[in-house]
Amino acid sequence: MTSAAKLYGLVLSGGKSTRMGTDKGLIAYHGIPQRTHLYQLLSKVCEETFISIRLDQASELPSDMTPILDEDAYRGPYNGLLSAHNRYPDAAWLVLACDLPLMDEEALEQLIAERDPALVSTAFAQEENPLPEPLCAIWEPEALSTSIDYLAGGAGTCPRKFLINHDRVKLVFPKNPNTLLNANSEEDYKEALSKL
Repeated sequence: MTSAAKLYGLVLSGGKSTRMGTDKGLIAYHGIPQRTHLYQLLSKVCEETFISIRLDQASELPSDMTPILDEDAYRGPYNGLLSAHNRYPDAAWLVLACDLPLMDEEALEQLIAERDPALVSTAFAQEENPLPEPLCAIWEPEALSTSIDYLAGGAGTCPRKFLINHDRVKLVFPKNPNTLLNANSEEDYKEALSKL
């Protein structure tokens, strides 16, 4: 039997938000910046919670949020994921991208309840298109250490492709599929507001 690694939360908020045109982590869907909202959600269900940011964002971060600065050793979301893994290599990470305005505590509790630590990842997916959502998933330590080799091998830089091509990933379908709505554009933003 595999003993579960401690579970830390990570809000990924270091992206440039070019499609949205404004920092997605600062949009206030719930009366506070989205990154703060997700940080608070993760803090309710994880042993410790962190926020992944770029160095130039550090001065604007509230003092009650614990940052992990992007090491800039990797491209895209892997930058935040692996910066966190390098800091706490024995932890599993419940990762949330900051563009999930409809994510809630019930969905996170469902994902944790269905976690299988013997696999590399337990990831949310939509039933009609069952592909793992890598930025709404639990990454076990093995997944992240293996990802370093995956990136070094030049097979790609996409966390989703890594999970798709791995045979030890558990997909979880959220009870409320809206929780996986990604808001990456003005249109997505308006759709999210209409569903809140």
